[in-house]
Amino acid sequence: MEMNRKLMLRALGRLGELAQAEGLLLECCIYGGALMMLAYDSRSSTKDVDAVVRPREPALRLAKQVARELNLPQDWLNDQVRTFLAPAEQFREIPIDLPGLHLTAPTAGYLLAMKSLACRNMLPGYEGDIGDLKFLIRKMHIRSVEEIQKHIDRYYADDVMLPPHRETLRLLIEEIES
Repeated sequence: MEMNRKLMLRALGRLGELAQAEGLLLECCIYGGALMMLAYDSRSSTKDVDAVVRPREPALRLAKQVARELNLPQDWLNDQVRTFLAPAEQFREIPIDLPGLHLTAPTAGYLLAMKSLACRNMLPGYEGDIGDLKFLIRKMHIRSVEEIQKHIDRYYADDVMLPPHRETLRLLIEEIES
């Protein structure tokens, strides 16, 4: 199931309402397609909301309630992204007022580093990272793979791009510049 911006905001709003009813303020850092849609308006839909939410247990419990109420998949709020978090992170606030939720997002540089290391290609039913990478490269005025590697070094000091990813990114930069 694909979520558009309106449905995602409705689900996040309901999550915040439920948290507030329990006296909670959820810290929600959004990643992936949901971030590209909310913060950059560069997509029209996403399949889920990749986020790290604290406190985790009540957030995931309340997200399941939202799934039932809005007929969403049980994993519409997905925290598996925590596996890919960098040792050095940098965030900014998302200026959307949703009572019960404090929304943040990785900076563009951090997101570029994450997506460049993953560099997942499109598959049937899966958008991959290529569209998001094109957007970020344009937005950040990236002119070389070495510039991307500097962002990776800043957040993931021990990681290096795989040769096929370097080539994909080089081709994306070339395409954008032409």
